[in-house]
Amino acid sequence: MNSHSTHGHDHSHDHSHSHGHEHDHDHAPAVARPAWLRLGVALLLVLVMAATACFVQVRVGEATVITRFGNPSRVLMEPGLAWRWPVPFEAAVPVDLRLRTTSSGLQDVGTRDGLRIIVQAYIAWQVAPDPQRIQLFMRSVQNQPDEAARQIRTLVGSALETTASGFELADLVNVDASRVRIDAFEQRLQDRIDQQLLNTYGVRVVQVGIERLTLPKVTLDATVDRMRAERETIATERTAEGKRKAAEIQSAAERDARILQADANVKAAQIQAQSQVQAADIYGKAYAGAPELYTLLRSLDTLGSVINPATRLVLRTDAAPFRALVEGPALPAGADHGHR
Repeated sequence: MNSHSTHGHDHSHDHSHSHGHEHDHDHAPAVARPAWLRLGVALLLVLVMAATACFVQVRVGEATVITRFGNPSRVLMEPGLAWRWPVPFEAAVPVDLRLRTTSSGLQDVGTRDGLRIIVQAYIAWQVAPDPQRIQLFMRSVQNQPDEAARQIRTLVGSALETTASGFELADLVNVDASRVRIDAFEQRLQDRIDQQLLNTYGVRVVQVGIERLTLPKVTLDATVDRMRAERETIATERTAEGKRKAAEIQSAAERDARILQADANVKAAQIQAQSQVQAADIYGKAYAGAPELYTLLRSLDTLGSVINPATRLVLRTDAAPFRALVEGPALPAGADHGHR
């Protein structure tokens, strides 16, 4: 019995041992392979993350500043991927280069002729696309566009006061469009702020314009009075011009009349002289044909030139030329003898 039991026990033990040995031989390689695979995948992921951390993307309309331990080291301008050392050795800071617009707000400024105006300007600006200017922008305003806009508003407000003092109100507000110099005002304002913004903040001014210009009541009243005075001056000048032209026309007409009258007098004198010549010729012929009749006619002409309706003369009637009225025409000797 004991021998049988011992044999059975040994057999069972050997079987169990043999079975366990076979089980270990079948599963050991299956545990080793996943461990190496997981290690390879982890190493690959580490390499991908390291490579990703070393690349930076530069977008269109932006520049990227690479800082090394917080200090700018270089500026990337071309869009695309670029290489850098991973954090914390180097970091990438994007800088917006797109165009921005800032308004100065309403500013009460004085003109050269002592009047006040309320003006508002706008400024189109951007960070200058230059590595040095981009680094200057980061240092001056810590890459904050809102802070840059605030600094620009302050500077433009001061520049508006200085610029307006060089212009009269009539240069900015006038009924005569040819006298308005808004373009010159905008250009002078841009000239005052352009270099200062570029050298101080790295900001490039693209355009400056006046978007609003109004007049306070006192200035408006003065402007209306000035415009009224200008209109009156123009009316006075035009009236004087009309009178001058009328005087010229009248003078020309009087000159022409005098010329015509002189020409008429010359022609009349010529006609009169010609008629006197003809009359003398007629008288000469009459004297040759009838001397007594000629004498009578000459006496009558003399009476016509001497006596008028208001003339009173006391003369002898037997004296010439009145003798012709009493005695009548002298007759030839033969005619007188026949009459008798």
